[in-house]
Parts: sequence; C-alpha cells; structure tokens
Amino acid sequence: MREGLRYGPVVSGDVFDELRWRGLVHQVTDDGLGAKLAGERCTLYHGIDVTADSLHVGSLVGVLVLRRFQAHGHRPVVLLGAGTTRIGDPSGKRAERPLLPPEQIAANAAGIRAQLEALLDFGPGPAGAVLLDNTDWLAPLSLLDFLRDVGRHFTVNAMLAKESVKVRFAEAGRGISFTEFSYMLLQAYDFLHLFDSEFSGTGGCRLQIGGSDQWGNITAGIDLIRRSRAAEAFGLTWPLVTRADGTKFGKSESGNIWLDPARTSPYAFFQFWMNTDDRDVGRYLRTFTFLDEQEIVGLEEAMAGQAGERVVHRTLAHLVTSLVHGEAAAAAAQQASAALFGGKLEGLSAEALASAFADAPSSELVAARLDGEGASLVALLAESGLVASRSAARQAITQGGVSVNGVREGDPDRRLGPVDLLAGRFVIVRRGKRSYHVFHAR
Repeated sequence: MREGLRYGPVVSGDVFDELRWRGLVHQVTDDGLGAKLAGERCTLYHGIDVTADSLHVGSLVGVLVLRRFQAHGHRPVVLLGAGTTRIGDPSGKRAERPLLPPEQIAANAAGIRAQLEALLDFGPGPAGAVLLDNTDWLAPLSLLDFLRDVGRHFTVNAMLAKESVKVRFAEAGRGISFTEFSYMLLQAYDFLHLFDSEFSGTGGCRLQIGGSDQWGNITAGIDLIRRSRAAEAFGLTWPLVTRADGTKFGKSESGNIWLDPARTSPYAFFQFWMNTDDRDVGRYLRTFTFLDEQEIVGLEEAMAGQAGERVVHRTLAHLVTSLVHGEAAAAAAQQASAALFGGKLEGLSAEALASAFADAPSSELVAARLDGEGASLVALLAESGLVASRSAARQAITQGGVSVNGVREGDPDRRLGPVDLLAGRFVIVRRGKRSYHVFHAR
C-alpha cells in the first residue's frame, strides 16, 4: 500500500450515512442495513472482472467504496473474477464479450492486483483487506454437482426477469448465449462461498456491493443464501457515474481513462479531471475524494465565485491523481498543466513534456537545421500544419497568435537555434490557445 494511506483509528460515524451524503447509495436489499452496519463490524465484498490489465476510473468507484467501509472498521474483500471472466458478464452489454485466453486473464489479474495494493490496506488487523480469486473455487466445480446444488434454486422465469437479460431480449435479432446466461448463477455461488467462509473477527461475508447494473446478480446471491442456508445476507449498490451532459463517464477523446500510467499518463489523468464540467465537480469530489462534507460544500461555494479560474477543478484533479499515482506524480502533472495553459515550459523534464504533449501532432526536426542561422519560425509553423501557408504564418505571428515554448512571438523573422530546444529535445509551437505542434529534434 502506498506510503501515507495506511489507516489509523477507525473513523467515527456511520459508513452508511457517509455513503448516503456522498450519493453512493442507490439500492439496498434491507431498509435496516444502515442500522446493522452501525451496530457491528462486517465483512463485505466487491467483485471485479479482469477483462483488462488495469482498472479505469469507472471501476475506481467500487474500490473507493470498499476503502470507505475499511476506514469505518469493516473488512473489505476484493474478489477478482478471473473465473467468471472466462464466461463474461452480460450486465450493461449489448453483445457478448470476446472470450479471453486463460494466460491473458492471469496477466490482467496480476496488473489489477498491483493497483489494488496501492488503494486498500491489506495489512494485518480486524479491517485488513482480503484479495481472492474465484478461479480457486469455480475451476474445481463439477457441472453435475453445480446444477444439482445451485441450479435447482433458480427458475428460468426469475432469471429471464433480471434486467441484464431482459435488455438483451428486448432488441430484435439479439439474444443471450447459455454461457452468459449462466453468469448470474456463478456470481450467486461466489456470494454463497464467501458467506460460508470464515473471516477472522466477523465470520462469513454477509454483504455484497456493486454498481446499480449488478443489482440482479447481487440479489441472485442473496436468494441462493436464503434458500440453501436459510440465512440472511445483504446487498447495496451505488448509481453508475455519469456526466451532466449525458455523455459516458470515464472516457476521453483517446479512449478509457486508465489507472495504469502506461495506458493513461499521470498528466492525461490529471487533465481528465481538470476538464470536468462545472456541474459535475461537486459530485465527483464526493465520489472520488476523502474530503468531508463541510470541505466539499465550501469548495462548491468557492467555485461559484471563481468563474474561469478552475481552482476547485485543480483541487479535484490533484487529489484523485495523488490518490492513484502518488503525490510526486500529481505535483509534476499539475506543474505541466500550469505551464501548458499559460506558463513557460522551460524547466519541465523531458518526461513531463512528453507526457503533456503525448496527444499533440508532432514531427521530426533535423537538429542541423538549428545550427548557423537557425530554423525559420515561419517555415516551421507552415510545416506544422497549424497554418495553411508561410504568408498565413507571418500574419499569425505579427498578430500575436503564435508562441514558442510557451512564450509569445511577434517577430516573423525569428529563427530558432539549439538554445530553443526544451530538455535538449523539443520545440513546441502553439497557434491560438490550444493548437499545438511538437517538433522532436534528432
């Protein structure tokens, strides 16, 4: 676990009340769940299918909910669904997922495991997190035993009534394979297995949590426990995170926002949060940070009087980036962001510059062009495609619409030399406020 994240004393207050004011309670299977959680410690679990080798910001929600439970003294279990990933969860999907080979699933599980260890406390103690893989008990299952011991507790009618199944039948020409149809039974069996397991200090697992799209799978497990063990178990879901404008949360123009820095750089991760719609900032502060209610309300009030300054957006971006990538990476991303949008780029490392401009158009610049008289800014600007011609380049420079390495240039006869290389490698030309081109010297 990353330094500084290990828990001290149990947080005072009721975890259910905290989840509620954060907007993280959508459905519960028992109206008395909050009172039960306030009165006793419990073991709860959240399942994560390992369809990729990294979590993304959407799946971060569930991990942080587990962490909130842990901070209140409850024991979280993270269940890596390497076994159920071989089947594929139909929830929220309009078509069957491609089936992954076992070696890819194992590699994905290893990547996610490393990320979880930075976000939850897996140390000793009554609230120490537990990491499990459902392959351990699903792989040895006999089909005949599974149908006899689990399948007999479910009717096809009830399974067809589940939302994840109904959606697939509602569209003409679509359906659901028997493989995906069985996913619900396997997840129900996961809950039963964890219910029967012994977790020091709390007995078996009695609570499953998940996004609202998992409601049908969660209630299937609760039904199986009730029918096969004559016992009570519980479920809680949070609403799926959305954007105020109706677009899908967790994606940028270049795709998913991943927790793996090799997939989404810390800078790009930081910028994702910086670009949050004003209407979403307060909700994301509640969902993705550990600020208390008073602090968040104060930031929302401050944001109302800071039009265009994005100070609160910067707070959100720094907190979540620090949580996922560490304080040093968050500080570097914030520095690069400040330089990119209004500051000078001098002093940034080659790594920070490469990360900040990873998505910008780029081309090679023969270093020899910088020697002697140097390279003409007009020529470079035209070559970059930021303007249509050299005459357009001269006009843009004269009008003050061009900058080099973050510094506005007004001289159309400006020539660039070796001294203009940032970190000895880059020349960054900007036209207007947001149109960049990166020249890589070679």
